[in-house]
Amino acid sequence: MTTPVPVLVMRGGTSKGAYFRKEDLPADEAERDRLLLAIMGSPDPRQIDGIGGGHPLTSKVAVISRSADGDADVDYLFLQVQVDKPRVSAEQPCGNILAGVGPFAIERGLVAVAGETTAVRVRMVNTGALAVVTVPTPGGRVSYTGATAISGVPGTAARIEVEFRDTAGSVAPSLLPTGRVLDDLDGVPATLIDNGMPVVLMAAHDLGVTGYETPAQLEADGRLRRRVEELRLIAGKMMGLGDVTDTTVPKMCLVAAPANGGTLSTRMFIPHRVHASIGVLAAVSVGTAAALPGSVAFVDDNPEISIEHPAGFYDVVVDVATAGDEITVGRSAIVSTARLLLSGQVYPREDS
Repeated sequence: MTTPVPVLVMRGGTSKGAYFRKEDLPADEAERDRLLLAIMGSPDPRQIDGIGGGHPLTSKVAVISRSADGDADVDYLFLQVQVDKPRVSAEQPCGNILAGVGPFAIERGLVAVAGETTAVRVRMVNTGALAVVTVPTPGGRVSYTGATAISGVPGTAARIEVEFRDTAGSVAPSLLPTGRVLDDLDGVPATLIDNGMPVVLMAAHDLGVTGYETPAQLEADGRLRRRVEELRLIAGKMMGLGDVTDTTVPKMCLVAAPANGGTLSTRMFIPHRVHASIGVLAAVSVGTAAALPGSVAFVDDNPEISIEHPAGFYDVVVDVATAGDEITVGRSAIVSTARLLLSGQVYPREDS
């Protein structure tokens, strides 16, 4: 029998992942990645021989340890385990899984409870950016029960606040990697931005769709998918990310006028599947663009942005100040939830 690995399986925001202490995984990255592929069951479209869910949103891993950074309590490395390829990627962070990092750190004794709520300072290893995850801890324990609902997740759960700090240019060289608010992307007006996640925003009508289609309808449109990927490859080079053929960034976002009372409507390619909702850090980047005059997504300078997506809404608070050509991004925050689903041990395949 193979050696079991301690794990917590948690829902973080609208994603689900396996959360590990760094010390419980191999120190060698190649060995660690082989183990994680076996644990999640990749490469296999169903991930039938592992604990992955057969979709990018449920094939995620968080690796967490105490931080040596004086400004952080824990370090959080996000790893995307590809479903149908033997590949583990650390090229981007994940804000959804981040929502579960605070609860995990408390559950595993990495951070002590501080009162009715406990603020966990997190260094996102993928980018070096800092976030503060505030977790309800009444009675000295993490509470997962509450009245907060987020679109894309059934029911309600305890409110978790996630505040991001210094996320501008987290993966790309800067907030606006090309130095422009609006670019010509092979004839398509686009805003290329990174305030936590590299995102390319384009008006849906410029690609021949409404922006209100379901994810399944968009994924079934072969012409659209090919065009989006062509533009993504061009945008990757423009954003200083190089050849992005085999990477998951930048994300591609189609925007349209709001249909249900929000600020704007979105459909997010991540990058080849269409997100059932929207990722947390992608939402922060989109929300920043929505508050940035001249961008494809600009609506107004209201710091509270309600982003419509296929499953409902995502509310983002972004402070953006402009003075001539200088753009300053202040506070970026979202409200999320998380839930502990399983605490135990996982048994990888013998050949891992």
